[in-house]
Amino acid sequence: MSTVRLNKLRQAMKERQLEAMFITSSVNRRYLTGFTGSAGYVIVTAEQAYLLTDFRYMTQAPEQAKAFTVVEHAPNVVDTIKELLSKWGVGSIGFEQDQVPYSRYAAYKQHLAPVELVPVSGMLEGIRNFKDAEEIAIIEQATAIADRTYDHILSYIKPGVTEKELELEMEFFMRRQGASGPSFETIVASGVRSALPHGVASDKPIGHDEFITFDFGAIYNGYVSDLTRTVFVGTPSDKHREIYNVVLESQLHTLQHLKPGMSGKEADALSRDIITAHGYGDAYGHSAGHGIGLEVHEEPRLSKLSDTVLQPGMVVTVEPGIYLPGFGGVRIEDDVLITEDGIRILTHSSKEFTILPV
Repeated sequence: MSTVRLNKLRQAMKERQLEAMFITSSVNRRYLTGFTGSAGYVIVTAEQAYLLTDFRYMTQAPEQAKAFTVVEHAPNVVDTIKELLSKWGVGSIGFEQDQVPYSRYAAYKQHLAPVELVPVSGMLEGIRNFKDAEEIAIIEQATAIADRTYDHILSYIKPGVTEKELELEMEFFMRRQGASGPSFETIVASGVRSALPHGVASDKPIGHDEFITFDFGAIYNGYVSDLTRTVFVGTPSDKHREIYNVVLESQLHTLQHLKPGMSGKEADALSRDIITAHGYGDAYGHSAGHGIGLEVHEEPRLSKLSDTVLQPGMVVTVEPGIYLPGFGGVRIEDDVLITEDGIRILTHSSKEFTILPV
């Protein structure tokens, strides 16, 4: 795993004419090395690959980061970095400018002088956009846990049960299924609260004749899933049915036409044009989707502002919604893999309008 990813990083460094790269992001560190510990730094050159960590991980790190030389760093990690760069004759080193606070950058600059610090943005994140077979298999495990969780929670829904009680049952179930935790704070939003796109679970009891939106996911072996389904408790009105059917039409249309070579902007329009044509464009305020992987929000974005071209190996969500304040809202979301000739849907929970009796 790590050797292939290391080679991709070195190719990207060569293209940017970087002598060395200093990685501080915990997510990028795990992606590159396989090391799951909570502390560590990575330095890569054309010939060297080092993982610097502390005493706590000197047994674990060599077992996980087999393509890297593991070194226990000094109390001040900059001392070890300076020693290595001097030994290798490195005159400049790239750093993750989006991950390093200015105060830390200033300290690095002072202590590593005369080595030049070169700001780098999005290099490893760009590599992470393309999931390999191992990553896809892990994400499929995470999506399977989410699907099973949705099926499980349906039997727990009844008037009087609170949103937080449903959230807790979902999290317990995901952990029992092998998840290390939820991908993010689980959204359980019922009644008028379903009009809140990020309405995390509250103490509100489930009532009669109302939507419940569940937006949740599982972390499995470091990778996440992200699934949204909206159900109804009681007897839906014509308006409830209408907005559910519009969102479903939008989502199915997007899944049917999503393909490689399409920009994030074009993908977003697939869902947005349907909802706008039904007169609900102003009630759809977020983007159509986003990448997932080691993080729940990664590139690419399916957004009206994104010119990123979708390519095979990318894993994205497709999640249109309609939100009507004072009434309720609907969102339907699946995780999909971009393939050579289209997509493969990774989440499989039913999207039929589920109406639960009271």
